[in-house]
Amino acid sequence: MSSSHDNFEEENNDNLVEEEYIKEEDILEGEVPDLEGPDYMDDDDEEEETTAGDGIEFRENPEDDNTMELADDSVQGFFDHRSPVYAIAMHPTSNGIIMSGGGDDKSYLWRCDTGEMLKCLDGHTDSVTSVAFSCDGRYVASAGMDGKVRVWNAETGDFCVAVDGPDEVIWIDWHPKGNILLAGASDSTIWMWAMPTGKFMNIFNGHAGPVTAGRFTPDGKKIVSTSEDTSFIVWDPKTASAEVRLSGEDARFHTEPITSVSVNKESTLAITGDVSGKARLVNISSGHIVAALENHSESIESSAFCDVLPLAATGSVDGTISVWDVQTQRLRATLSHEDAVVKVKFVKNSPLLASCSADKTVKMWDTRTGQCIKSWSGHHDTVLDIAVSDDGNVICSASDDGTCLVFSM
Repeated sequence: MSSSHDNFEEENNDNLVEEEYIKEEDILEGEVPDLEGPDYMDDDDEEEETTAGDGIEFRENPEDDNTMELADDSVQGFFDHRSPVYAIAMHPTSNGIIMSGGGDDKSYLWRCDTGEMLKCLDGHTDSVTSVAFSCDGRYVASAGMDGKVRVWNAETGDFCVAVDGPDEVIWIDWHPKGNILLAGASDSTIWMWAMPTGKFMNIFNGHAGPVTAGRFTPDGKKIVSTSEDTSFIVWDPKTASAEVRLSGEDARFHTEPITSVSVNKESTLAITGDVSGKARLVNISSGHIVAALENHSESIESSAFCDVLPLAATGSVDGTISVWDVQTQRLRATLSHEDAVVKVKFVKNSPLLASCSADKTVKMWDTRTGQCIKSWSGHHDTVLDIAVSDDGNVICSASDDGTCLVFSM
């Protein structure tokens, strides 16, 4: 694999700069910055009532070929899937282009302003579980329960390559600075390829159960992954060696299957969440367990770090979102849906947090105050995934009802 490692280094070394990790004492004893932060929202905007979708919208009923009149907060929608839509992603530079994938074994490229279908991306033989744009938006990838990953040119819609190797693929992630793609699978492995050629680069073996979540760190230097076997591993992408490993063998860590992982913007801290509702804050460099974050009574399905304030959020099946102060490790706020929280995502460079739920709604929160700024309805079943524009003004949702909807701030 030496040539593959060289390729990885050549493609990424120009952008990978050395950084200084947060030390334990800095986290535990450092000064807490002003959590009020910059003024990201005008008072007028905060008090303004939701206008998106006021009144009646016509949209196609996915159950049949007829149309029906529905009260709906969405401003647009995409209805070609006609089966559960499991994943959705937004183009990194052109927020108008959306990719979605679902139980019809297909992915689609479509426009969120018009709902126009741009390209049907087919070829899977089982449900599409994950979709993603490359860092510059030139390529799109889909992964499915058939164990295959397929890649297309996002600009032309031309098919590039199909790769396989893992079992059912649970998640995929592009390198933040290059065309390298990761896939985590139910057979306990993680695979890495150079795209769009599909050249195999590495396989990561170390978990003993399905790899439930994983990703490159934002600086691109490491990979983090979690498993049902209670393990959390930090990997070197070039050598596929495990640099840090934590598991239930340490009573301070998770003793139940881990379901989610997120990494802060500085690539220094990770939050892991498990099926019992417990979360752990971990120093990626040292493997030190910085804090136990415990406020949920059921499985944590999603977590996220804020880019601009020392805050993080965890979303749970118990219907709540916990907002944590990362530096003091204290609970700052508890936000509530009426049913299980499926996904939480911070707006880029903002304290605003988007969430979706089995209560069929999508919400936007101000984590500085704990207030719900907007709540959107329109779906008829669980909202399984969301994609948020960089400015937070557009949110696209994917639902078990077979539709994708577009909401506007």
